Amino acid sequence: MASWWADGYDLLVTPTLPEPPPPIGYFAPDPTEPTITGLRASGFACWTSPFNMTGQPGISLPLHWTPDGLPVGVQLVASYGREDLLVRIAAALEQAAPWIDRRPPLFG
Repeated sequence: MASWWADGYDLLVTPTLPEPPPPIGYFAPDPTEPTITGLRASGFACWTSPFNMTGQPGISLPLHWTPDGLPVGVQLVASYGREDLLVRIAAALEQAAPWIDRRPPLFG
């Protein structure tokens, strides 16, 4: 993983989730099928888990919204120790497309 950054890249941009946010209760445990919750959760971590495992800094920003008003995250990942770059980029993106007043509707 570290060698990719050595080739001169500053940021990697990925989705945060593989699909829009699921309804409330989607990850609730089901006593009749205990493995379902883990399988659902692991499928949603496919874009973030590689960087959790390698220890690289990442940030998820709500840069898109579905027609239903749900946020869609974009993940930015930087090389080791470059949290400063992520914070600067996030601040610039928030200034360009503010999201502080956006609230998704309750979805259940």
